[in-house]
Amino acid sequence: MDLDFSPEDAAFRQEARTFIAENYPKALREKQERGEDLGKEDFLSWHRILASKGWSAPSWPKEFGGTEWTPTQKYIWSEEQARADTIGILPFGVAMLAPVIYTFGTQEQKEKFLPGIRDGKVWWCQGYSEPGAGSDLASLKCKAERITGDDGKEYYLVNGQKTWTTLGQHADWGFFLVRTDPNSKPQAGISFLLIDMTSPGIEVRRITTLEGGHEVNDVFLDNVKVPVENRIFHENQGWTCAKALLAHERSGIAGVARSKRGLERVREIASTELSDTGGPLLADPFFKRKVAELEIDLTALEFTELRTLAGEHSGKGPGLETSIL
Repeated sequence: MDLDFSPEDAAFRQEARTFIAENYPKALREKQERGEDLGKEDFLSWHRILASKGWSAPSWPKEFGGTEWTPTQKYIWSEEQARADTIGILPFGVAMLAPVIYTFGTQEQKEKFLPGIRDGKVWWCQGYSEPGAGSDLASLKCKAERITGDDGKEYYLVNGQKTWTTLGQHADWGFFLVRTDPNSKPQAGISFLLIDMTSPGIEVRRITTLEGGHEVNDVFLDNVKVPVENRIFHENQGWTCAKALLAHERSGIAGVARSKRGLERVREIASTELSDTGGPLLADPFFKRKVAELEIDLTALEFTELRTLAGEHSGKGPGLETSIL
C-alpha cells in the first residue's frame, strides 16, 4: 500500500479543491452555516453536480460509472470534502445497495437501477432492522409469501414492520430483507427485495428523536405486492447480499477526514480558551494528554480505513477489518 503523494496526486488534490470551490451550491452552504435542516433536494443537489462530473460513485467499477481512482485519490477526495465541509452523498444507494446490485443482480436489474442511483435521481432507504431484530438481524419476522397475481405474474406479498429507517420519509425506493421461508434456519430463509415506496400498503411513520428531529422512521407493510423480478439473487439466499452490503456500509463509515478536521478545531479552541489555572487549555497536562490519546486512536483508525481502500482497489473487496471502522 503506497501512500506517498505523487505529482499526479497533488494535481488531483488541486483539481478536487477547485471543483468544490467553484461548484458547491451557495444556497446549500448558507443553509449549513445557519444550521438549518437539510431537505431532500438539498442532499440531491450536490449528488447531481458530482454525477455530472462523473464523481458520484468513486468506488464503483468503471463499467458502471466508477472513477477508477486509486486508494490515495479516494483518501484525498475525502480530505478535500472535509476541508470544505461539504455534505456527503447519502450512502444508501451509492455505497450500500449498488455494490449488491452490480455483484449479485441480473443484467436487467443493473440497467434498471444503477443509473438512477449514480445520477441522484432515485432516493433509497434501508429496510433491515425491526422492533425485535436489530443486532440479531437474522431473527427478522417481516414475511413475504409468493403469489400469482390476477395478471398471471409472480409477486411477493409482504407483511411486517421495519424500524429506524433513516430518512425513509424521502425515499422513492427501499431495499428490504424479508423472510420467505419460515421453516429454515434463520439465515437461510431470507430474501433481498427492492420495493417501490409508493406501493399501496406502505406507511412511513415518523419517529421523533430526543432533540426533536426527524431522521428515522417506522415502516409498515400491509399486503404490499412486489414483483418477483425485484428480488436480488436467489430466493432464501438474501443473507449473502445482506452481509456484502454491511461490509460496504462499514467501509465508508469511519469518517476519518471529518474527525481530523474536528480535532484541528478543538486544538484551535483550546489554544485560546483558558483553563482554571489561567493558561491556555491546551497547556493543561490532563487536557493535552486526552487530545494526544484521541490523535493516536484516530491515526490507527485512519490506517485501518486505508487498508480497506487498498483491499478494494486490489480486487479483494472490503475485508474483515471493516467491522471495526
